[in-house]
Amino acid sequence: PPGHEPDTPRDLVGIGIGPFNLSLAALAHPLTELDAVFYEQRSAFAWHPGLLIDGARLQVPFLADLVTLADPASPWSFLSYLRTRDRLFPFYFAERFHIQRAEYDAYCRWVCENLPGLGFGHQVDAVRFNPEHDVFEVDFTQLGPDGEAEALGRTYTKNVVLGIGTEPDVPDPLKPLVEAPGVPVIHAADYLDHRETLLAADHVTVIGSGQSGAEVFLDLLRRRPVGREGLHWLGRTDAFAPMEYSKLGLEHFTPDYTRYFHALAEPVRDKLVASQWQLHKGIDAGTLSAIHDELYRRTLNGGWPDTVLTPGVRVRTAGRLATTKVELHLEHIHQNTRSRLTTDAVVLATGYRERPLSRILAGLDPYLRLDSRERPRIDDQYRLVMDPSVTGSGCNIYVQNAERHTHGIGTPDLGLAAWRSAAILNSVTGREAYPLPTRTAFTTFGLDPALPRQVRSRTIGAQRGTVVQLKG
Repeated sequence: PPGHEPDTPRDLVGIGIGPFNLSLAALAHPLTELDAVFYEQRSAFAWHPGLLIDGARLQVPFLADLVTLADPASPWSFLSYLRTRDRLFPFYFAERFHIQRAEYDAYCRWVCENLPGLGFGHQVDAVRFNPEHDVFEVDFTQLGPDGEAEALGRTYTKNVVLGIGTEPDVPDPLKPLVEAPGVPVIHAADYLDHRETLLAADHVTVIGSGQSGAEVFLDLLRRRPVGREGLHWLGRTDAFAPMEYSKLGLEHFTPDYTRYFHALAEPVRDKLVASQWQLHKGIDAGTLSAIHDELYRRTLNGGWPDTVLTPGVRVRTAGRLATTKVELHLEHIHQNTRSRLTTDAVVLATGYRERPLSRILAGLDPYLRLDSRERPRIDDQYRLVMDPSVTGSGCNIYVQNAERHTHGIGTPDLGLAAWRSAAILNSVTGREAYPLPTRTAFTTFGLDPALPRQVRSRTIGAQRGTVVQLKG
């Protein structure tokens, strides 16, 4: 804020400006008692620009914007954005509950252009704790338009919120592909930047059976000539499976489930996350339908499209063949069979991983408390569990989208963004700045151990949850 004294500790410094910290910034804006600033290394907001394929939609309703599920009256809502663009009536008549990803990106950029306190072109280098003054020191480098360092700076703060997001994940067997010169091997995150190169290749292989893989395969399929498609689509999952999208299934993305999950034992949480892949890694049923429709359209004049779609396959190894091709060594998980595939280009739709916190938090290693797998422990208020000498002084580090191991599969979900941001702001301010609902799901996750358990009983009357029991 104007007039801020450089050595006066701020209340909050956000590191990273993706949707989650942007949500926090938007909800922090009306809290005038809060001195907050947000830093982002990039020069401007960009949300998965390589995957803003025409027609690709968000998998959450537009109500999962930056603020609405915590403050529907906020001036930073998606509907407020439409109003400023004179697009409310067209949106009303479009009757779209799920908006295009490109529109969500444009909405976030509108917020960034109008919301104060956002520092783009600021690369945070380190966070340290100063025990003499009970504050965090945040060191940053101010970058010029070309990304070159222009100046060094330091901010002091009582609270840090890490929202540094995720990065493309390339499994080890596939890393030699990325390093193969002369052959287009790209992660789906960069798909649009390389689409023309991919379309010029005789044969393209898409690896990954999630939503990104499906969207890339569909986009390539629509743009390749009938009968000469030259496309392979491979995935490790047993099927090109639809995402679980039933209404009760979606209650796994509620604060109620998050609280239940957080209270479970660590080994149980780890098993659950692995088993729940279809809740968040499956493919939208509409995308699967569109792929089948496109494939079917290409059979109308007889013959089958030149495409191979094979689930249940993993890539054992991969390498360059001659100078212009790649050879994939494949293994079918259930058949226990192996084969080789030669291809001219590869798209790795292999997902994302949480960016490691260690680079920024290396100076805090002595204070951090880790779990049995060397991951940071995170409490129910999204705070890193740290030595009491830090937290006892009123200093805390919060995380956004870095807590799947402690808070479950809802961690990267946009539908929980506003709720989590509001919970963090309530914790930082020490008051109920944003009243939050105490119940958000019809499902009751877990048993209340305080309730009496009777093995043999029959109910003879019940009123609003009160059960009268007779042993019999």
